[in-house]
Amino acid sequence: MKNSKFFYYLSNALRYLLPAFISRMQRSSILKQKEHYNTDELMQRVNYYNKMATTFNLLDSPSVTSIEKFKKTKGWTYFFDIHSVVRYFPASHNFSYLNGDICTVPEQPSFLKSRPINSNNQNSVILKLNKIRHFKFVNDTKPYAEKKNMAAWRGVGYQPHRLVVIKQFYSHPMCNIGQTKPYNGDVWEKDFMSVEEQLDYKFLLAIEGNDVATNLKWAMSSNSVVIMSKPKYETWFMEGRLEADKHYVEVKDDYSDLIEKMEYYLAHEKEALEIIKNANLWTEQFKDKKREKLLSLMVADKYFHLSQHD
Repeated sequence: MKNSKFFYYLSNALRYLLPAFISRMQRSSILKQKEHYNTDELMQRVNYYNKMATTFNLLDSPSVTSIEKFKKTKGWTYFFDIHSVVRYFPASHNFSYLNGDICTVPEQPSFLKSRPINSNNQNSVILKLNKIRHFKFVNDTKPYAEKKNMAAWRGVGYQPHRLVVIKQFYSHPMCNIGQTKPYNGDVWEKDFMSVEEQLDYKFLLAIEGNDVATNLKWAMSSNSVVIMSKPKYETWFMEGRLEADKHYVEVKDDYSDLIEKMEYYLAHEKEALEIIKNANLWTEQFKDKKREKLLSLMVADKYFHLSQHD
């Protein structure tokens, strides 16, 4: 997976040291690049990430800051990823932001990484945050037909809904599923399995954690079929727009029909390959770095316009 942490931190640190006025001068020219893309497609994504439709005023809150006073309050990745967008706007502009795995909708419009999937989440304005961890893709060279007729998954088992899946299938002959943390000596604990090793399996589980499933992005870029329950949270990856049995195989929340679904697609390889093809196509839209940057600025531009700054 092409994802260099060293390059990420180095490039962001150098960018942070640049005078702010340089970025502000570039904003108009970057936003004009939308002329080179399908405008309807761009706006669909912008309005999906930023669902605000009316003007608003930010209330005093610990989550509100000005661009000029914006400082690191949690991990560096959240700070760098937010800063890489807001730095293009006037230093006096105020905005609200939340770091981490966000599973609720804030009281006022805020930039964040994740939100619950529902019709009343307009205050959750999504940016591409913690992307060094979440937006990883693979170049899977092994054809589906040559992979093991099994499902693979590794991850932490802190969450009760994950343990439900782990306990059911850790010893099933069609599954290589195990908990890597915490280490309690439980029988379902297994050794770490690399992404490359997981790509040997025809089916990859994407089990939501605190919010979204971190492995979903790279799994959908592979030649394996992703299996998961209907997503409850979404990020810049637009999990809420994924269609069951088109982009992934959907199972019940408790995964009790997992083996049944696996057996079906093992017997219907053509359908499995179509799902893989659709999943791969979905991931492609996130690989154009220039367009991704443009979209991020468009989302923020809409935010600052509606917050009565422009």
